[in-house]
Amino acid sequence: MLSRYMAGAVAARTGDEMSGPALLLAGLALSGSPVPGSWLLAGLTASAAVGGPLLGALLDRAERPGRMVGWCLLGYTAGLLAVLLGLGRLPDAALVAVAALAGLLGPALTGGWTSQLPLVVPPDRLARANALDAISYNVAGLVGPAAVAAVAAATSGRTAVVVSAVLLLAAAPSAWTLPTRRPDPARPAVPARPTGTHGTDGVVPGPSGEAALRRELAAGFGAIARNASLRRATVTSVISFCGVAVLVVGAPLLGAELTGEVSYGALLLAVTAAAALTANAAVARLRRWTPRPDTVLAVSTLLLGAALALAAVAARTGGPFELAVLAAALAGLAEGPQLTALLAVRHREAPPRLRGQIFTTGASLKITSYAGGAALAGPLAAYDLGVALLAGAALQILAALAYGLLSRR
Repeated sequence: MLSRYMAGAVAARTGDEMSGPALLLAGLALSGSPVPGSWLLAGLTASAAVGGPLLGALLDRAERPGRMVGWCLLGYTAGLLAVLLGLGRLPDAALVAVAALAGLLGPALTGGWTSQLPLVVPPDRLARANALDAISYNVAGLVGPAAVAAVAAATSGRTAVVVSAVLLLAAAPSAWTLPTRRPDPARPAVPARPTGTHGTDGVVPGPSGEAALRRELAAGFGAIARNASLRRATVTSVISFCGVAVLVVGAPLLGAELTGEVSYGALLLAVTAAAALTANAAVARLRRWTPRPDTVLAVSTLLLGAALALAAVAARTGGPFELAVLAAALAGLAEGPQLTALLAVRHREAPPRLRGQIFTTGASLKITSYAGGAALAGPLAAYDLGVALLAGAALQILAALAYGLLSRR
C-alpha cells in the first residue's frame, strides 16, 4: 500500500511542480512577454489560501478521502488543459480566472495527500513513512522543473503542460485506492435538512450540513491556533517559505550574473533539490537516533538563513561561482529536513478528525506565502540581487525569532 501511495504522490507532485513553469513558458512563447505567464502562475498559486481549508474540511468528512483527492486531481488537470486551449484565443483575464479556479484544488496534491498517510501505514511506521513522503516533494522539486526544461527545449512549453497533465492523470488511480477512513466516534452525525419548516415530526431541526461545515472550518483553524506546537510550526514555516521563494527567483539570476549563462542558474536550483533529497534520504535511514522534529525545524530555518546570506555574499562580491554552489547545497541540506520536520509535527499534533484541514490549511498558507515572496523578490532582484538575497536571509531570521517567541510559555 505504501509503494502505491508513494508512486501516486511522486506522479502528482511532479505534475504539480511542472504545471507552473510550463504555463510560464507557454505564455512566454505565445506573447513574447513574461507577464501573461507570471499572472497565470500567480492565479494558480494564490487561490490556494481559499481552497486549502475548505478542501481539508471536506476530506475530514469523507468516508473515502482518496476518491476526493482523485477528483481534485482530475479537476486540476482539466483547469490546466482549459488554460492551454484558451491561450491566444481567450482574454488573459479569463485564463487567469480559470487558473485560479484550478489552483483552489492545488492543496489536495500536497497537504491533502500527505494527510492520508496514517491510513496507509501503522503508527509504528509513520515516522519513516513521513520521511519518505517528504522525499517525494524533493523528487518532484528536482524532476519537475528539469522535465519542463527538457520537454520545452525538445518541443514547446505547450507540450510541457500536456506532460504535466498526463502525470496528474497517472496519479489519480493511486488516490482512488487509498484506504477508507474508520468511523470517528468523536464526530457526531450531521442531521439531514428536513423538507418542512419544522420537519415531519414538528421538532425544530438541528444545524444544517452547511452550518456544520462552517463549524468544522473554524475548528480546523482553532486547532492550529490553540496547539502551541502546530501554531509555532505553521508560523515558522510560512515566514521561512516566503524567503525560500526569494532563493528560487534569485538563483537563476545569480547563475547568470556569475557565469553569463542562465543555464547555470538552473544548475543552482538542481543542486538545492539534490541536496534536499540527499538529506531526507539520510533522515529516512535513521534508526537509533531521531532528533525532535521541533528542534530540526528551528535549526534548519537558521541554516537556510546562512545559505541565503552566503548567496548574497556571492552576488555582492561577484563570485566565485563555487561559492554560489555551496550556498545552494547548504540551502538544500536545510530545506529537506525542514519539510520532513514540519510534516512530522503535523502528524504528531493533528487530531484525527481534523487532520485533513490542518494539512491542507498549512499547505495553502505556505503556497500563498511563496507567491507573495516571489512577487516581492522580482522587483528587489531587479534593483539589487544581493539585497534581494539578504532580504530572504532576513526572513529566515525572522522565522527563527518567531519560533523562539512562540516557544515561550
